[in-house]
Amino acid sequence: MSDVLRSEALWYLVRGSGVVALVLLTVTVALGIATANRWSAVGLPRFVTAALHRSVALLSVSFLGLHVLTSIVDTYVSIRAVDAFVPFVGSVQPVALGLGAVAFDLVVALVATSLVRGSLGLRAWRTVHWLAYLAWPVALLHGLTMGTDTAASWNVVTVAACVLVVVAAVAWRVRLAGPRSAQAPA
Repeated sequence: MSDVLRSEALWYLVRGSGVVALVLLTVTVALGIATANRWSAVGLPRFVTAALHRSVALLSVSFLGLHVLTSIVDTYVSIRAVDAFVPFVGSVQPVALGLGAVAFDLVVALVATSLVRGSLGLRAWRTVHWLAYLAWPVALLHGLTMGTDTAASWNVVTVAACVLVVVAAVAWRVRLAGPRSAQAPA
């Protein structure tokens, strides 16, 4: 395979893995909200939703890792390994790349605390797990601002669909929570 074809394939892999990671992160957030609401599909036990949430989260992290790795390996743009972990130090689109580093760091914290959930304690784990609500919009902003095809119609539609899914899930969560005073006995 020629260097040009290899470089072009790597560029597509960088972009594709980033978009897939964002879509999967969106699904993970929506399933996390569904799990917190104790929702399950008709005819299935609730643990299926939780298991699906964990599986999609793992797949999301895998694509995120692929995205970061291919971004560093790709020679089209000079992104160093440190740029993936330390926000706003990169020489290429430092704000957009910095947002990606922040989102990546937040996801790493989510993964690390999930791996030690048993010894960490449920309250501490839940507190850190709220970072998902911050990681998602930061990742979304990274996807909207980094790269050569941020204004492409397919990217705008993908981002809009991700926003719609998360906004709908959050609205559903808020609606189910309802006013606290209405839930208290008279």
